[in-house]
Amino acid sequence: MVLYDRLAPAEALAEFAPAAELLDVGKLPGHHRVPQTEINDLLVSRARAGRHVVRLKGGDPFVFGRGSEELAACLEAQILCRVVPGVSSAISVPAAAGIPVTHRGVSHLFTVVSGHAPLTDEEHEHLAGLGGTIVVLMGVSTLPQLVAGLDRAGMRQDMPVAVVERGYSPSQRTTAGTLSTIVTAAGVSRCQSPAVLVIGEVVRVGLELQGGAAHLAHLTESLAS
Repeated sequence: MVLYDRLAPAEALAEFAPAAELLDVGKLPGHHRVPQTEINDLLVSRARAGRHVVRLKGGDPFVFGRGSEELAACLEAQILCRVVPGVSSAISVPAAAGIPVTHRGVSHLFTVVSGHAPLTDEEHEHLAGLGGTIVVLMGVSTLPQLVAGLDRAGMRQDMPVAVVERGYSPSQRTTAGTLSTIVTAAGVSRCQSPAVLVIGEVVRVGLELQGGAAHLAHLTESLAS
């Protein structure tokens, strides 16, 4: 049995596991059709029934993926488990867009944040003071609050920002701007989830590697005028 998520690589599951029962337990923003407790119960009940159970997630199961909660439920039920690490979208999606999360002489650290809910003023101040790169997962809906909070915390207005939608899919798209323009740019582009936000000078590095830095400067000027 395979329980898979919305962002998991599930297109060829039927081909790879033709005899397996496939169950979509993916969550949509604001809509969890299969509650987490029910997912935990399914893992336990199917394993107790003698089934081989695979929990397939996109990215890494322990990065905002509730993987540790599901592991805890199985271990409490005394079910043997093996965790197979993945590559988090916090790293892989920026890379797919040509944006490094670290770059020598530019950023020697990166912070991964959940944008599922607005951050507090204290958290904004902490992020703005850290320096380096900020990567935000699930942050499209809270982008205006994030930008306003970082602005209040003293982050400079021309800090490069990128929104990378649908990483690694045929419709992958990057919308770039700065702290002062990205909300308008994302609105004009109608950016939607799933997307990864990248904030920091590494965005400019990535655009320069792809010859897009001039576009960022032009976009900043046009949106500010």
